[in-house]
Amino acid sequence: MSAGRSSRRDWGWHPLKPQWAERIVAESGVRRSDLVLDLGAGTGALTRPLLATGARVIALELHRGRASELRAIDSDRLSVIEVDAAQLLLPRRPFKVVASPPYSAATAILRRLLGRGTLLTSADLVVQRGFAMRVMDGRVSGVRESRRYAVEIARPIPRSAFNPAPKVDSVVLRLRRGS
Repeated sequence: MSAGRSSRRDWGWHPLKPQWAERIVAESGVRRSDLVLDLGAGTGALTRPLLATGARVIALELHRGRASELRAIDSDRLSVIEVDAAQLLLPRRPFKVVASPPYSAATAILRRLLGRGTLLTSADLVVQRGFAMRVMDGRVSGVRESRRYAVEIARPIPRSAFNPAPKVDSVVLRLRRGS
């Protein structure tokens, strides 16, 4: 942790509470045969319920200590990669994303997920409500222009769903690839 950053709130980490993580995963439609990316996985709030579906999970986490906690999860269906979620290399097979990524990286992550040659089939992303509204209004270049995906705000996420609570409202931004 760098100088001057003494708490999770100071460095922007707001993990989901277990009941909310389980709800988000249940509503995502992830199945046993899926490959799922958890971007900014933290210590596994979403990773654990994703593994409970039987899916193969790739958890990306930049913070060394949190990545170490993820590696302690006992599952042969989990791969942990210590990398900035905005710099990820996408799988070469169809994949889903269920994640609560760093809010500051949301634009870069969405552009990467929707970029040329992507095999993304769906994404359920916990993002700031304001960002989601900009996506829906077409004010995030390189994202809304992708006509291959239906984009919707699937549900609001109350501040109380996080520990500690963020200072902004959040939603699940859902993307589904069209036929």
